[in-house]
Amino acid sequence: MATKNRIFSIAISLSAAFFSAQNNAIRTYHLDLKENPANIKIQPTMYGIFFEDINFAADGGIYAELIKNRSFEFDEPFTGWKQPHTKTLSQNLDSGFLTFYSDPAKTNKNYARITVLNDKNYILENEGFRGIGLHLGEQYDFSFDLENVSGNIAAVNARLVDENGKEISSVSTIIRKKGWQKYNTVLQSPRTVEKARLQITFTGNGVVNMDMISLFPQDTWKGRKGGLRKDLVQKLYDLQPGFLRFPGGCIVEGRTLAERYQWKKTVGNVADRGYLINKWSTGFPHRLTPDYGQSFGLGFFEYFQLSEDLGAEPVPILSCGMACQFNTAELVKMEDLDPYVQDALDLIEFANGDSATTKWGKLRADMGHAKPFNLKFIGVGNEQWGADYIERYKVFEKAIHAKYPDIKIISGSGPSPDGEFFEYGWKELKQLNAQIVDEHYYNSPDWFMKNAARYDHYDRSGPKVFAGEYAAQSVGVVKPDNKNNWLTALSEAAFMTGLERNADVVYMTSYAPLFAHAEGWQWTPDLIWFNNLKSYATPNYYVQKLFSNNRGTDLLTIENKGKALSGQENLFATAVKDINKNEIIIKIVNTDLQAKKISINPVNMKVGKKFTQIFLSAPQLSSENNFTAEPVKPKEETSAFKNGKISTEIPANSLVILKLNLL
Repeated sequence: MATKNRIFSIAISLSAAFFSAQNNAIRTYHLDLKENPANIKIQPTMYGIFFEDINFAADGGIYAELIKNRSFEFDEPFTGWKQPHTKTLSQNLDSGFLTFYSDPAKTNKNYARITVLNDKNYILENEGFRGIGLHLGEQYDFSFDLENVSGNIAAVNARLVDENGKEISSVSTIIRKKGWQKYNTVLQSPRTVEKARLQITFTGNGVVNMDMISLFPQDTWKGRKGGLRKDLVQKLYDLQPGFLRFPGGCIVEGRTLAERYQWKKTVGNVADRGYLINKWSTGFPHRLTPDYGQSFGLGFFEYFQLSEDLGAEPVPILSCGMACQFNTAELVKMEDLDPYVQDALDLIEFANGDSATTKWGKLRADMGHAKPFNLKFIGVGNEQWGADYIERYKVFEKAIHAKYPDIKIISGSGPSPDGEFFEYGWKELKQLNAQIVDEHYYNSPDWFMKNAARYDHYDRSGPKVFAGEYAAQSVGVVKPDNKNNWLTALSEAAFMTGLERNADVVYMTSYAPLFAHAEGWQWTPDLIWFNNLKSYATPNYYVQKLFSNNRGTDLLTIENKGKALSGQENLFATAVKDINKNEIIIKIVNTDLQAKKISINPVNMKVGKKFTQIFLSAPQLSSENNFTAEPVKPKEETSAFKNGKISTEIPANSLVILKLNLL
């Protein structure tokens, strides 16, 4: 009896295993691939970059200056500086001291007056941006403006020290002239140090004024003096972006109108540009960063130049006279709006105006770019909402198109992808025949997967869409524990198939935010993370890169049983043709726990016998990249069709790009 029961039990187990195997068998999906009857083009601007100065993205990030508060313009002028060997006032200063003077006639008004009483003990030290990163063998340009006021100070000595105070490199600069003079010299680092500090000492005693104390790596992007950090720009270049949106984001608006981003204060001589406390310095209680400022060394000229370097359309966004509605919501009165509108008109002249006959075109030429930047887009406001925004948008639109009818204006639908403000904004902008409406989405991975078909039913005759800011939030919006893990990236890939499949409506898309310093961030998640020495690409970055590098030129139709794949059984797909490369590119996202097989029938198309497959997946949905390893990274292989059939397997939780040559 026991033996019989044991045999029966085994039989039940085998039967259960059989049916389980049947249920878990990999299904095959038969997809039809054909020309899109609407002949829809993929815009060159389909995939781009959104830059905002958050998370130390500019100063301390892509702008390669290594000295924090180089011109003493912070609200607290000592920010970034200290005098480690100077006694306190109550102890009677005996080595020297620093005070600040101001010239209100200048934009960059502050400078330091340094009194050296004992040159053997006095030190002025700068901490950099969470330290100063130095690379083995690299050279660094050290410069400063100095006025020798009195005494016998004969030299300024600069040295770089590590966290333990050990000297790394030093150089001495002889002071020979009276009056304000600029001095330049070079330091070379014999080793790699992540958190060095700059120390300045003096030979002789006396009084000097100093300003614009600067340290720049010579190995910048394109080798430009005072330029951009090479590894960070390279990552942007590798995205092959169609556009660069700048400078934000909420910093465009400012917490108050006085703190808004004003492009005219960011051009011309770098030493004459203004300073502004960064909006994000106190943006979030979980990451208060009072030492986060904007020197505007990275200004509008540099943004235009970077766009040109990247082969991307410049997309500047300007204040519409409304401060951030999450902060003060301050409004400029309608009768006082003209200067804001004029800023927009002058910016277009700066970008496109003749260098000989226009004021702002001449300034561009004087800065080293006689040829126009060929600006085609301009944004009015960031993510404002309500009747006040629509009222101001009308004034901007009328003035801009009266003078520059070919400029495409980007308007906004507010900070959310739905709700009362969103619906109102779209209704009004549609009635006004707006050209491009900016939509923003920060939501859960589940939201992104469920909204892959969001644009399937948008009005084809209405305004075009700019998906200007989006990122899946692993924990929640504005949560410091959000991760750039594979789940967020995979959900964004699923959503992006819907953006591409609706390329007749969606003209522009960009992930946000772009950069984050590992020790200076305020917001997560972010596309690219960096510290003082290195950077790494997130899984989200590689999703963006695969879509952008494979954008194609013409939309194709890819269907299963006559329906677009937008989440049915966790499959998402889109397809394009690249007429320049004579190839077909198919993007398939599988968000299932199980692999799926697909076979593709190209209707009235002849393709070669081999195809390229690019796989992006991860060991777990929680997998992340970091400074030491990038486990989530594309892998590429070339395969041949079996029995003349286009078939392949899409792994579980993966993005796969298939590339086929057209015959």
